Amino acid sequence: MTSFAQLTTTKVGGSARAIVEANTREELILAYSATARHDEVIVLGQGSNTVVGDDGFDGTVILVRSQGIEILSDTGTQVDVRVQAGHNWDAFVLWAVENGLAGVEGMSGIPGTVGAAPVQNIGAYGQELQSVTLGVEFLAEGDREPIRLDVSELGFAFRTSIFKQGRAGVILSVDLRLTRQFNALSEPIAYEQLASALGLNLGDTAPLTHVRELVLELRRSKGMLLDASDPDTNSTGSFFMNPIVRASFALELPPEAPRWPVDDDGQLVKLSAAWLIENAGIVKGFALPGSRASVSTKHTLALTNRGGATTEEVLELARYIQAVVQSNFGLILQPEAILVNAEL
Repeated sequence: MTSFAQLTTTKVGGSARAIVEANTREELILAYSATARHDEVIVLGQGSNTVVGDDGFDGTVILVRSQGIEILSDTGTQVDVRVQAGHNWDAFVLWAVENGLAGVEGMSGIPGTVGAAPVQNIGAYGQELQSVTLGVEFLAEGDREPIRLDVSELGFAFRTSIFKQGRAGVILSVDLRLTRQFNALSEPIAYEQLASALGLNLGDTAPLTHVRELVLELRRSKGMLLDASDPDTNSTGSFFMNPIVRASFALELPPEAPRWPVDDDGQLVKLSAAWLIENAGIVKGFALPGSRASVSTKHTLALTNRGGATTEEVLELARYIQAVVQSNFGLILQPEAILVNAEL
């Protein structure tokens, strides 16, 4: 039997009872509509944001492997594309950059598939999927015919969507709107660390290829770029979400704690989970005694499998971090990773 250790980037988890591989949109529709009526189903892309318990999953895993990028319209400055769900996300970003299309360059190197991207409303370095998404083609659980959901129907918020909140079904393709800038320039840089790495000010632009190269280098330096030779990348990337709290709560934190406003009236602010973890005393590389799971040696938000770890070892580490951060700062970090048959 195939285990989730072979199907996910953290390389932990028990076995699945059955696995079906869908290589086309039509195969994906058939596999999901036929299986979901009589069995528990997990739809899995590259497993980069999923952690499954050591007992595995007593159901069917559908591996989404459909490929393809279709240009729907091109006005010269705006290009609408449809990307099949199984298409590798970073391969799509590379295609966009090579074709001089801006809007996703800051999300270079994010592991996973295009179909999984809306579930998490992925984002990085000042860009977020929500800002370029037009809609998705979706097959709801129990239905035989797909429907189109407009971006306004997807419930996008910080690292979540209606799919993460329980809307059952499978995303078949994603429609996105990219822009063509003069001289193949990026969108205005909206993230301080990236602007600094580029030697630019916030709001400046740069060649798309240069932005992509810098983003990939930044991700590599944090162990957030998949590398079979680097155990720091045996993870889901950021295991915990950056918490969003009331501004009044944030005032109780040390003044040096990073915070960013997330609404127009300044009532809500986003905190840095990495800062909270580090300042609660959890250092890079930290591991519980005897555990094969540890905090990444490069980034405190990544919980890594150093070799042969179990899901429970990863979860024990996550629970410990939650408890220490709560004890020090009074808030409970929430997982960004999707947990299946596993609990914190």
